[in-house]
Amino acid sequence: MGVSETVSVVQVAARAGVSLGTVSNVLNRPDRVAPATRDRVMQAIQELGFVRNEAARQLRAGRSRTIGLVVLDVGNPFFTDLARGVEATAGKSGLSVLLCNSNDDPERERHYLSVLQEQRAYGVLITPVGKNTAALDAVRRSGTPVVLVDRGSNRRQCSVSVNDRVGGELALTHLIERGHRRIAFVGGPTGITQVSERLAGARAAVQAAGLPEDALTVLETPRLDVASGRGAGARVVALPKRQRPTAAFCANDLLALGLLQDTIQRRRSVPGDLAIVGYDDIDFAAAAAVPLSSVRQPRAQLGQAAMDLLLEEAADPEGHQHRQVVFEPELVVRESTT
Repeated sequence: MGVSETVSVVQVAARAGVSLGTVSNVLNRPDRVAPATRDRVMQAIQELGFVRNEAARQLRAGRSRTIGLVVLDVGNPFFTDLARGVEATAGKSGLSVLLCNSNDDPERERHYLSVLQEQRAYGVLITPVGKNTAALDAVRRSGTPVVLVDRGSNRRQCSVSVNDRVGGELALTHLIERGHRRIAFVGGPTGITQVSERLAGARAAVQAAGLPEDALTVLETPRLDVASGRGAGARVVALPKRQRPTAAFCANDLLALGLLQDTIQRRRSVPGDLAIVGYDDIDFAAAAAVPLSSVRQPRAQLGQAAMDLLLEEAADPEGHQHRQVVFEPELVVRESTT
């Protein structure tokens, strides 16, 4: 085989008995080629072991066929399900998805955004670590479509999110209706927009029920993971008995699972000693030792909707009107609160 793409394409065309233009169409616009001819070219490609030079193609096209998906925590099943929704929609348009884990670290986020710019990504879907960063602004200025995922935005870019304030209200209202008057909010860092919105909704529900502000105890955690949930469990039992909450609303299901684990290990019952509500309704919530009540987010739909917005913007960057799509959450009640 030759070392350059041009020589290889010439050899493919000669083997298949077609023009170079036909080979190009098979590689880039296969719908324009008759099935029999397409099959003949694909057979030649396979026999010769031809591999296209994607980097060269990207230079000619001005952008790659890769979508960058930057998430906060790849270990959180919420983002795994979201990625499935992105991938399903991207695949229909012949696009690939590169999953980047910022690990809730601004420096890693900036690194990935820089790499995606260098690779001339077709577009970027991102759940930012904090507020819009200078790096994110640079991506937008370069002409690369950007959609915020699981995060609302102003009208400078498209976004897909869930009404987290309503989600917090749903969780607290449920616990209050179950008779709880001392409730813990477990979640953090509160600088994460989703966490602060869920807390705001929880506080709104406490106020609407006519309860005092101290009916809600905030236990801020360093991360949104199982270990932080277990740590919150130790803090709950350390509180004086008269202040100890009888229920907890966790900012995500991983925290709730950690809290559940710690509570059971201390031989305390759920929901008898502590009722627990999570957030996201990942698959593990229903499969827990005590199935968790949780505020459900349409995870795959978030990814699909974000990808649709990105495709719209990429197809018509000048005429595109940015949209902010907001889904409504749903409370799923299970044994952890009943």
